[in-house]
Amino acid sequence: MTQGVFVGLSTIDIVYSVDEFSSGNVKITANTQDVFVSGPATNASIAFASLGGRASLVTAVGCHSLTHVIKDELKLNAIHLVDLNPGFDSVPVISSVSVDRGGNRNVVSANGTRIVTPPAAIDTSLLEQAGIVLVDGHYMQACQAWAKAMRDRKNPVVFDGGSWKDGTDELLKDVSIAICSADFRPPGCASKDDVIQSLRNSGVANIAITDGAEPIHFLSGSSSGTLRIPEVEVVDTMGAGDVFHGAFCFFALNGRGFVEALAEAAAIAAESCRFHGTREWAKAQRTTNPAPAA
Repeated sequence: MTQGVFVGLSTIDIVYSVDEFSSGNVKITANTQDVFVSGPATNASIAFASLGGRASLVTAVGCHSLTHVIKDELKLNAIHLVDLNPGFDSVPVISSVSVDRGGNRNVVSANGTRIVTPPAAIDTSLLEQAGIVLVDGHYMQACQAWAKAMRDRKNPVVFDGGSWKDGTDELLKDVSIAICSADFRPPGCASKDDVIQSLRNSGVANIAITDGAEPIHFLSGSSSGTLRIPEVEVVDTMGAGDVFHGAFCFFALNGRGFVEALAEAAAIAAESCRFHGTREWAKAQRTTNPAPAA
């Protein structure tokens, strides 16, 4: 079975559906309220598992009473948890998310900055079974440690670049594939071309820059170009980028080349935007394409 390790952030998202965003100092009534387990690496791991892979998630969860929300969701999706700080007894990372009628979102979150994690220990048995590691840059020391250990085994390391963080320059030394959002800006970079060149200078062999519904810009060896995103009726864009990363890892491990894996991942991410939240697309897919009988 296709196996991957995902290292980074896990959060509890409280999501409100609203007609339009508040302008400040205004109370508004939400149309709906939902609670999701989220975070870049977490959503990617669940997308990977939803497509048929076996995923392990390396993140900080802890032992507060609210962490059962995270642990139950991971168990439901058959995600193996490696907790970076199992003794952390404060409130886990909680994000407040508002989604308007156009599927746009506003997010308020402290990310993982409140949670101190000890130096990460590498589970070598997981790495021996895994064919790919994804790191999202949260809990940077853990991302660096797992990326280096995987690169030493000459297996692909995928970087989910949402934003530049302290330590990213060191992390990139062990990254073979970087899939970054349009908001990702290394120091001194002002455009997508600048970002691609910076990543290339850091030794990253395969690079893609995503920008919502706009085409994906990619560079792989001497090949470069753009990929169009499939057009869908957007209901909610929440987590689409994370779904993209998880799907890419799945397809890359199932024999697709870099560009082909990007294209198939883009189709899955676009499909996810047709549904509320970050899981409904997978439920719909299982209903449409049920697993064959044993």
